[in-house]
Amino acid sequence: MGLAILALPATLVSFDMFVLLLALPQLSSDLGASSTQQLWIMDMYGFMVGGFLVTMGTLGDRIGRRKLLLIGAAVFGLASLLAAFATTPGMLIAARALLGIAGATLAPSTLALISNMFRDPKQMGSAIGIWAGSFSIGAIVGPIAGGALLDHFWWGSVFLIGVPVMVLLLVLGPVLLPEYKAPQAGRLDLPSVALSLAAVLPFIYGLKETARQGLAPLPVAALLAGLALGFFFLRRQRALVDPLLDLSLFSSKALSGALVSLLAFSMTGGASLLFLGQFFQLVAELTPLQAGLALVPGLVVSIAGMSFAPALARTVRPAHLIAGGLVLSLVGYLLYFLADADSSPALLIAGFALASLGGGPLVALGTNLVVGSAPPEKAGSAASLSQTSNEFGAGLGIAVVGSLGMAVYRDEIADAVPSGLPAGAVGTVRESLAGAVSEAGRLSGEAGDALLSAARGAFTDGVNAVGATGIVLMSIIALTVLTLLRHVPPFGAPQGGGQEEDGADSPSAGQSAGPGAEQAAEQKTPVAAAG
Repeated sequence: MGLAILALPATLVSFDMFVLLLALPQLSSDLGASSTQQLWIMDMYGFMVGGFLVTMGTLGDRIGRRKLLLIGAAVFGLASLLAAFATTPGMLIAARALLGIAGATLAPSTLALISNMFRDPKQMGSAIGIWAGSFSIGAIVGPIAGGALLDHFWWGSVFLIGVPVMVLLLVLGPVLLPEYKAPQAGRLDLPSVALSLAAVLPFIYGLKETARQGLAPLPVAALLAGLALGFFFLRRQRALVDPLLDLSLFSSKALSGALVSLLAFSMTGGASLLFLGQFFQLVAELTPLQAGLALVPGLVVSIAGMSFAPALARTVRPAHLIAGGLVLSLVGYLLYFLADADSSPALLIAGFALASLGGGPLVALGTNLVVGSAPPEKAGSAASLSQTSNEFGAGLGIAVVGSLGMAVYRDEIADAVPSGLPAGAVGTVRESLAGAVSEAGRLSGEAGDALLSAARGAFTDGVNAVGATGIVLMSIIALTVLTLLRHVPPFGAPQGGGQEEDGADSPSAGQSAGPGAEQAAEQKTPVAAAG
């Protein structure tokens, strides 16, 4: 029952993202939001979540994970009310910022509490698989429920769904969830919090704007500033007795390997969703609803992959299971690579499904390894690293892989622009497929048809580039996993014999090599559990 309560906020996070995409046109019209304000309404939540994840993960370890979760739930509910009844774009942007700060408490707290509630490594693996699958459930339900709400109520109704969910969490959380905090929690270093935000926020902003504008001066400056401040943040953490981010966590090969793999996999996922949505609507000419439904098979099988992987990991080493899944994802990206403008949508629907199914073991087992490779008193901090890796991966994917796909589109379409088009129209065609479709509609006869055909072909070449990148990344991740995680035994198996000899990954060194070693660490650490 406690796990069901923890799955609710995970479902709500992805639900909230998808329903906002549907509500954006209506709320922009009602509030008179400019295009820049629309971007901030969309992006502010992600900025705040990414900026506060590390802080909230460590804060939960120190003040209590259940306490932080309940505080975050209360703030999330109030911010949802504020967003639902916003009367200006600025008010809605502020509400989205507050939602993001509250949202940053949810994933680390829920994931860390799961590691406390399920001490048996086999049960913890299954619980994390269910938790991870909850995000896909929210992505499936979001467009359907959001569409129904927008058909009958005003745009603010999509935000109100979060209120009863958070009320339920506030009522049942104290009854069903145990409390846990580090037995000897240090103080929170406020300069480190400020440095963390000053590094992460401009870096995420730079990633998102680079994806939109290319290598423009301001996004590049933001990226460089974020990297420089991140360097000073890491230097400060090494010097502190009670750091905000314990860098010794990265000495575990299991944790580091899982984090790198999760980040790389998120890169392909973020970029492929960006391109698939446009291909289905602007190349295959599906309606928005049909395009959304085309993604459902991939989301459904991803739940299956994340749910069944922990059970299989009880007899198969995680490295082998994850690498095998990535081979399946590689086949999915191969279908992206083979698509052309005349391909049936079924080809890319199958490609997305295979990529999602194959990534299920990595998401579920990788997250499990990140949390299980940390001492119990650092589980919240480790959980925040897992979510930060996903956040950065998605941003990097859109900025790097997405930019690569769009560069291919612009290069291909440059030679197909009809002569005589005004300069502004030429820029619109080269900027995006949507712009090319719009300009083709203004041209008469064969000229419009030729431009449309060329634009769709050029964009499909961009999809092929995303597929090729996915093939390369899946291969690299599989090799990384087989190298860094090869000694991690099946979940629940004895640690002797299969574990590496070096102290960094040895339970006796204060780190655990995987979920099975967490029990050994917890036996040495007092646990303040109640409820």
